[in-house]
Amino acid sequence: MTHVRKTRLPAHAHLWQHFQTGDFIDCYSCTSPLDVHTAAQVAMTMPRWSQTLLELRNRIVAPLGLKTELSDGQDHMFPLTFETEDELNFGLDDSHLNFRIAVMRAQGQIHMATWVHRNNLLGRAYLLAVMPFHVLLSRQAVGRIAQAAPAPA
Repeated sequence: MTHVRKTRLPAHAHLWQHFQTGDFIDCYSCTSPLDVHTAAQVAMTMPRWSQTLLELRNRIVAPLGLKTELSDGQDHMFPLTFETEDELNFGLDDSHLNFRIAVMRAQGQIHMATWVHRNNLLGRAYLLAVMPFHVLLSRQAVGRIAQAAPAPA
């Protein structure tokens, strides 16, 4: 059985540089020997049902002027904004909110955190609407990381 835990992102994570009072941040982790790039690839491989939800989201928010498409040539779900050997940050800034997803390796754990800064009332409403899906998707992503670890010899 996989052990996904709701945890605090380590204090030395780059993602904390974005954090301001009132921002949203959460973190889930699991024990894993994976490197951060492999863990991020596993985490960002979303199930079909979530891709369908994202397509629906894009149709709903397009009239509001929110970003709905990725840049050409992008090889991740969201743009890579920060990279070290032990931490990757993905995300973007939009009119309603700014967000980053961190995948970090620290002390045998893979942490996956999401930071959101709401820019206005639409950002607050949007975060409230997607929160149940966010929690489910985040926990499942970390669960996939835990399951992706090679079996002991």
